[in-house]
Amino acid sequence: MTNTALDALTHAQRERLAFIDFNLQYFGQVARADLIQRFKTGLAACTRDLASYKEFAPQNLVLSHITKNYHRLDSFKPLFEHNDESILSALCRGFGDGLSSNIQPSSYCQDATRLIHPNSEIIATIMRAISSKKAIECLYTSLTSGTTSKELVPHSIVNNGTRWHVRAFDRTKQQFRDFVTTRIECPKILQSLIKPEESADKDTQWQTIYDIILAPHPRLKYPRAIELDYAMENGQLKLEIRAALLGYLLRQWNVDCTDEACLDSNEYQLWLQNKQSVCDAENLSIAPGYKE
Repeated sequence: MTNTALDALTHAQRERLAFIDFNLQYFGQVARADLIQRFKTGLAACTRDLASYKEFAPQNLVLSHITKNYHRLDSFKPLFEHNDESILSALCRGFGDGLSSNIQPSSYCQDATRLIHPNSEIIATIMRAISSKKAIECLYTSLTSGTTSKELVPHSIVNNGTRWHVRAFDRTKQQFRDFVTTRIECPKILQSLIKPEESADKDTQWQTIYDIILAPHPRLKYPRAIELDYAMENGQLKLEIRAALLGYLLRQWNVDCTDEACLDSNEYQLWLQNKQSVCDAENLSIAPGYKE
């Protein structure tokens, strides 16, 4: 079938096919139950949608009689063009509708300019590894070591405020670390099983949740402005945050992490009020003014 034939489908039909396409690309498989749960359709309708998708892209999927799921083939080529940033946002929400390519910028509502744009194929490979609980082999370029070969066991993709990174177990360092997605090249999923100590539930910094309290910087002349900005209650903003992400949040929002709130309030308009409660977070070294 041609793109013209695809365009001739109703939006609802294209939405369902896009959902199949998305699941195959980013999770490596799709089941009738996924369609039923997402679109509240019957089994017969799901079967028709999968058959229709296979007519458009027979090289993309194969039915496994063991799992009863449709699995992604190595010859897979996306049937829909997915916008990289929208896909990451959709993954964060659980899933969008998959039809993300025709986003038009608004003339009266402008988002922040983004200088870093992850590659959707890299993200897709990482997501399939996460979904199937497999490791990846890849090239990774860091500021300290240059380009090296690594085996990583990823379990989450995270936006740290300025860029997307992967939380993964590094088999070379034998520890969980953060890896910037745009610095990952040539990822390949390894088929061997991961070890128990490499799984997400063993990532202490990821599993530890902190309750933090942010307040207007004590040196501000009019703290009410900051209370309004962050919808504070009684002069406080209370958040739950993973230990692995705490340093990023404090740096992104310019939170003064000194004991006496001694940083310049013109630049640092928030203050970490309960610093003593979060001292076990490993990445606090990047937080403004933090000292052990």
